[in-house]
Amino acid sequence: MSGPRSVPLETAGLTLAALFAFAANSVLCRSALAPRLIDPTSFTSIRIVSGAMTLLALTKVLPSRADAPRAASGNWISAMALFAYAFAFSLAYVRIGAGVGALVLFGMVQVTMVTWGLLTGERPRLGEWIGLGLAVFGLAVFMLPGAHAPDPWGTALMIVAGIAWGIYSLRGRKSSRPLLTTADNFMRAVPFALAASAVTLVAGSVVLGGVHGTALGAGLAVASGSIASGIGYCLWYLALPRHTATRAALVQLLVPIIAAFGAVVLLGESITLRLLGGGAIVVAGVTLAIGARAMARREAQRENLARSR
Repeated sequence: MSGPRSVPLETAGLTLAALFAFAANSVLCRSALAPRLIDPTSFTSIRIVSGAMTLLALTKVLPSRADAPRAASGNWISAMALFAYAFAFSLAYVRIGAGVGALVLFGMVQVTMVTWGLLTGERPRLGEWIGLGLAVFGLAVFMLPGAHAPDPWGTALMIVAGIAWGIYSLRGRKSSRPLLTTADNFMRAVPFALAASAVTLVAGSVVLGGVHGTALGAGLAVASGSIASGIGYCLWYLALPRHTATRAALVQLLVPIIAAFGAVVLLGESITLRLLGGGAIVVAGVTLAIGARAMARREAQRENLARSR
């Protein structure tokens, strides 16, 4: 089903609100971790626990589809991927800026999903190959050593977060009840997060910085989990059925842009030529790959329709 050609005002509002919530995760996390208001392990635990509670509450009050019973539909592998994303995300934001992190995260999520398609037998068109190559090239340009290069360890951790989120997205993209599935996966991720906090507390790890925190740091973690994650995902799932798959993928290109400008306004971060150049190449590559894939699907649908006549 191709979906509507125009975007009604309500759909546009839901979509923009969800995208701002996703971008807010980067800004909130960096706001808490850059000034050491809380340690990354505790931030992750509070974020996941508060997100789980919010999502669970939303599943109780929002109507569910008749063909999607209100039963747990997550799984432990997806929960592990969710925790790996959130933990690496927090560790990365100790070392890199919000705009930088959002770009690397977004780029790696898309590269992971496209690469998985290649490994599982999809036959990409030339445009998809060129788009994937451009995206990888843009990330490489962005991460090359130099005066304005992002911290290598922070970048590596955000790459891990992007791969983990890509895996999580791949595992959940066919779910008929995404809000229920996400709530269940958040609940399953809670033990992993609490275990990480316990290890950090006992070990007093030099790498993780031990356990410390302030009320403001904890509040930012709650906002990240409850509002930016819990309510953000809810808004996205309300808007998602009103978009075609291609349009849904394309509008997410706005997330790193919103995060970058939010970091400039709220955190005083600077936008460098490296960020602008690398980001533009990544966005162009992903747009090209998504567009080529959508065109290939339309051609396949027309061919199948022609054969059936």
